[in-house]
Amino acid sequence: MIQIEQKSYTTQEGDTVIVLTPSGRLDITTAWQFRLKLQECISKLSSHVVVNLGQVNFIDSSGLTSLVAGMRDADKVKGSFRICNVHPEAKLVFEVTMMDTVFEIFETEEEALEGVPRSIKT
Repeated sequence: MIQIEQKSYTTQEGDTVIVLTPSGRLDITTAWQFRLKLQECISKLSSHVVVNLGQVNFIDSSGLTSLVAGMRDADKVKGSFRICNVHPEAKLVFEVTMMDTVFEIFETEEEALEGVPRSIKT
């Protein structure tokens, strides 16, 4: 079981940004739960998501896969997907797998929330 704190922010432009803060391990036993939470947020609440990984001290390939899937979901609906505050122990996984070049990664939640792109209304 993974604990996921969820907050909602409204940008100056009026867009909603969901901030998810999972805690514990993001691995094969918890990644599916996190993946479902991402899907639900992106499909029902907002296409803009920030994932704060400050409380995740371990992440494996299935955890990374859930993040990639979330990024793809956000891209499909012209949203944004950002990661912030990566725990030092988890940061190594991003670097070794080169995923740090795939995701938009920010040091702090505040930085990640700044300049969230406006969604394109079609």
